[in-house]
Amino acid sequence: MNISEIKDLMSQFDSSSLREFSYNNNGEALVFSKNESAAAVPAAAAVEAAVPAAAVSVPAPQPQTAAEVSASLADQPAVTAAEGDIVESPLVGVAYLAPAPDKPAFVSVGDQVKKGQTLLIIEAMKVMNEVPAPKDGTVTEILVANEEVVEFGKGLVRIK
Repeated sequence: MNISEIKDLMSQFDSSSLREFSYNNNGEALVFSKNESAAAVPAAAAVEAAVPAAAVSVPAPQPQTAAEVSASLADQPAVTAAEGDIVESPLVGVAYLAPAPDKPAFVSVGDQVKKGQTLLIIEAMKVMNEVPAPKDGTVTEILVANEEVVEFGKGLVRIK
């Protein structure tokens, strides 16, 4: 796939109402997403990986000494991964974190949940499906944005 075809796909995706688009063909992979979440960074990396190196005009990185690299790494805050089990999406649909736009979210990070408590709802074919907590625990991370399109098996919430 050449850069003009990729640009054409990007233009069509941008003007469409789609929230996510992925394309795989013979080892080439493109992923476009309009969703705002932490998962958008790996998707952008996948798009860049699919573009031939000659087609991408990226400024050459400036060489750094080992001391500069270690100093810049020391300045960055430590990133700790959230702990707990991931609750996965049981179906494909649109995730809603609250029962209505003017209502508070079902759960937020730090909330204690009981087994069976509704974590969020997924709309599929005009049917609202509640996603219950599989166990008692504490919500350590919410992995989806409100109104994000989710696929079967996508991580929704992490419970410790």
